[in-house]
Amino acid sequence: MTATLTAIEAAPLPVPVRAPADYKTDVKPIWCPGCGDYSVLMSMAMALAELGRPPEEIVVVSGIGCSSRIPAYVNTYGFHGVHGRALPVATGIKLSRPELTVIAAGGDGDGYSIGGNHFLHSCRRNVDIAYLVMDNRVYGMTKGQPSPTTEPEWDSDLAPGGTGLRPFNPLAIALAAGANFIARAFSGDPAGTARIVAEAIRAPGFSFVEILSPCVTFRPDEREWRKLVRPAPVTETSDPGRAARRLMTDDGFNLGILYRGDRRAYQPRSAPVADAERALERAFEL
Repeated sequence: MTATLTAIEAAPLPVPVRAPADYKTDVKPIWCPGCGDYSVLMSMAMALAELGRPPEEIVVVSGIGCSSRIPAYVNTYGFHGVHGRALPVATGIKLSRPELTVIAAGGDGDGYSIGGNHFLHSCRRNVDIAYLVMDNRVYGMTKGQPSPTTEPEWDSDLAPGGTGLRPFNPLAIALAAGANFIARAFSGDPAGTARIVAEAIRAPGFSFVEILSPCVTFRPDEREWRKLVRPAPVTETSDPGRAARRLMTDDGFNLGILYRGDRRAYQPRSAPVADAERALERAFEL
């Protein structure tokens, strides 16, 4: 009888089974009907359920924009920051609390315009963060201005005849700057997006996922994306040169994991908290 009890006590506890609903709050999303971000929210919940981490061990950080409302709808710790600053906040959280799963989320305007410099250096630093960017190629919350990824010929009331500017290439920039995991997903495929998001969170270092998420209000033409997206015809690679060649001929609609590197995630050496506090006290001694 003793042996039986000992065996039971020594046996590992079963991993709790979690459902996507465990990672959703009761706050009702206020996106426009038909917005792709609804599906991205569903995919995030599915991915977190697959990973199974307790909600209190996860942090979702965002900046400003339609997609940046996500922290309010995800049942984890969340931080809704200022425009373009999701990545530095997420970096600070991960470096100070490395045991947490940290996810940054935002849109193309937030991430590539005012937040563009943070994007470059987050890729370079390779801190263990998953960055999800919902790209609709327009500023949806501020009434339809062209964003860094908008096509140069896209005609609108705010940019008649188009901007004529070459669009930002997020995946190529991420690769050149040093991101350790690079992928593209489509909001119209929630299950496929969930799988990619889960892989991005699992991957060590800085993971970047571009999620094509149509804005049906200011870019109704993007409803056609469903007909244009398809699985990438090539498998993922760990060779940055090969990944670069693929990206330079990519039309923006190939889905899947493009690049998975082997860089070690950055984590600075840190002194014990007591030592750090004592050092701070000494700095202010008279």
